Amino acid sequence: MGEAKTTFESVREWVVEHKLRTVGCMWLSGITGSIAYNWSQPNMKTSVKIIHARLHAQAFTLAALAGAAVVEYYEHKSGSKPDRFSKYLPADAYSHKD
Repeated sequence: MGEAKTTFESVREWVVEHKLRTVGCMWLSGITGSIAYNWSQPNMKTSVKIIHARLHAQAFTLAALAGAAVVEYYEHKSGSKPDRFSKYLPADAYSHKD
């Protein structure tokens, strides 16, 4: 019998499969959270609030990209990354036996 996956394993698999979507979601949540935090600061001008929110989201996105690079490196080194495109390309169609 197959073992049931935990929620953490399911989320991890989704993140590994959709790295760029994950980075985009991280950027969106970073900019939203930063704008919400900066709007609670009464002594800042609106332009400064927006600039700070963009800078915070940019730093958060760089951290997410670095995390995605680490995940990709780990998959490459461990050999656990399946060949996603093998089911679309027949192996015998491109043989050099001619």
